[in-house]
Amino acid sequence: MKKLLFLVFFTVFILIACNSSTLSISEIESFPEKVQKVIDEKNTLQLINEVDKDVSYIVFRSKGTVTTGLETQGETLIIKLDVTNQQDNEIKQHVYKLTLDSNLDTINIHINGKSTTIDSVTGI
Repeated sequence: MKKLLFLVFFTVFILIACNSSTLSISEIESFPEKVQKVIDEKNTLQLINEVDKDVSYIVFRSKGTVTTGLETQGETLIIKLDVTNQQDNEIKQHVYKLTLDSNLDTINIHINGKSTTIDSVTGI
């Protein structure tokens, strides 16, 4: 009986782990060379997708400090980029690694609460 109970528990654990979300975003300082090669410095906001992987990179140029957040609405991922302390005139490049959930099919990026157009979407 204990073996059967353990087997059921283990099966449920595996099923939960397979369906768990891997959704995350983090700013990175070093990134793959293949990402660096396709970054277009003319763009304010660029999305770079790794083909056949649930990984994308967001390149955002802005003045000030940027904080990030993620929200899902159905099959849409909303990426929140909030910029503060914009007194500095220096534009900085921020690169974020985004690990996606396969259940999502749309990405919407909000900067300071407003939906924003992505200047360039690139596949690598």
